[in-house]
Amino acid sequence: MSDCCEGGTKLIYSCAGSADVGEIADRVVRRLRDEGYAIMTCLAGVGAGLSGFVQSAIGADENITIDGCSTACARKSLERIGVNPKSYILTAMGLEKHETPVTEKVIDEIFEKIINSGGFLAATITTLTNSCCGVQILNKKMNKGD
Repeated sequence: MSDCCEGGTKLIYSCAGSADVGEIADRVVRRLRDEGYAIMTCLAGVGAGLSGFVQSAIGADENITIDGCSTACARKSLERIGVNPKSYILTAMGLEKHETPVTEKVIDEIFEKIINSGGFLAATITTLTNSCCGVQILNKKMNKGD
């Protein structure tokens, strides 16, 4: 594990595909980040093979992907570098590609399904800033679900 990628790191990656379900995936991931459940990082950096982002993914304690559809681009991007993430696929959760309106109600429903699935148990996570591995872990802790 890289020195700058240690310490209970839970990274989350989003599909941001062109379909409605990709936009929903991205908005759900941003909400998970904003509420302190995981640390969002750059899937494009992983896909481009940028060493900092690749090493961050490899060094993380947990990687999570949220894809809009079964093509699973986010999950496959991590698998390509030897990382097996916990994966959520929105079409497997009842959304229909090209048929799902991007509304706060839909985003809230998917957010709650993911939180209640057991993949986001109450945890302490660290926050990150850009640095040596694409991200650098800070010592600040965020407690969720206490």
